[in-house]
This record gives sequence, C-alpha cells and structure tokens, in this order.
Amino acid sequence: MAKTKLKISGMSCQHCVKTVKDALTALEGVQHAKVNLRKGEAVVRFNELSITPTHLREAITKAGFEAS
Repeated sequence: MAKTKLKISGMSCQHCVKTVKDALTALEGVQHAKVNLRKGEAVVRFNELSITPTHLREAITKAGFEAS
C-alpha cells in the first residue's frame, strides 16, 4: 500500500469533507481516506498497482474541488 497527502482547496464545511472522502473511497484501490477541513488536505492509503495519485486528484476535481 502507498500513502499520499493531497492539498485540497474549496472545502468550507463538513459536507465538503464528506463529499471529498466519498469521492476518494469510491475509487477501486483506495483503502482509506482521511480528509481534514482545517488543514485543507487528504491523506489517502491506496494500492499503487490499481490506482495513481493522478486518479485521486481527478476524483477530487470531479467532486467540485481542486487538488494538488
């Protein structure tokens, strides 16, 4: 399992946090996602054989937020 930290902009409430977490955990290969509103980031554990950080950023973008 790999682990990555993504900076997320555009989150303003716990509903935003849930939306981002749901978008990440819906991806096949994501084992765990922890989203922190105050820090504006997500820490994601994933199987690097089935998904990449680019896929994670794309899922966050599709959910309506920006990730880097």
